[in-house]
Amino acid sequence: MGKIGFCDIKNFALRVWLITMTAAVVQVVMAQDDVEYRYDIGAGVVATTYYGDFNSRLMGNIQPGGAAMFRKIINPRSAVRLSGMVTKVKGSYDKALTDYPDIDEAGGYEFNSTIGDLSAMYEYNFWAFGTGHDYRGAQRIAPFISLGVGLTYVSSSTEMYDYTNPQPQSSTKSLVSANVPIGFGVKFRVKDRLNVTVDWQMHFSLTDQLDGVKDPYRVKSNGIFKNTDCYSTLMVALTYCFSAKCPTCMKDR
Repeated sequence: MGKIGFCDIKNFALRVWLITMTAAVVQVVMAQDDVEYRYDIGAGVVATTYYGDFNSRLMGNIQPGGAAMFRKIINPRSAVRLSGMVTKVKGSYDKALTDYPDIDEAGGYEFNSTIGDLSAMYEYNFWAFGTGHDYRGAQRIAPFISLGVGLTYVSSSTEMYDYTNPQPQSSTKSLVSANVPIGFGVKFRVKDRLNVTVDWQMHFSLTDQLDGVKDPYRVKSNGIFKNTDCYSTLMVALTYCFSAKCPTCMKDR
């Protein structure tokens, strides 16, 4: 074996330095893609179903609507979402699976309501959501559950039919009620900043007048959720992430 000279040591050190610097440059380039975001914002379409005195089918009389949302991303597994929605619900007495004394005597009933919903919800992802570069172990697809509080504005147009009169008696009314939304869904990261959210929510309102009729059995009920109407929403939304966190600032993590 020959002797190792100074030039050999120098060349070896130079190679180690070049390899180290190359690896550092690669890490810096990769770190430019390793970005987490504070917020996302977007809009979507909604399919709404009313559940109450005049409908009991799971997906009966689906109506269209639109929604907008804003998320505060707490971390890759949780977020707080604010959402606004405008949609419609419809129903009629012939869709009910029971008899109501007042409506039987009158002859029939239909309603067409416009609903405005404003909700604040906490979302929990079953696993970390992201590209996989921004957070170790993050997945591009993540199921989640949600729970929150909301306000419901209802504007109802109703028609009461009379056997003796070919023209129905029309009326309009409006009200505001609280609601409790509970749901689940799936998030999909299409690109680094672009997401698709699909979720289903049940909104338990505190009113029995989403359909314009209160206590059709003529029996008053006690309890905030007893004999009240509710509605479900199936939403598909596209959102965009913004406001990147600083990857080297500990206080920004």
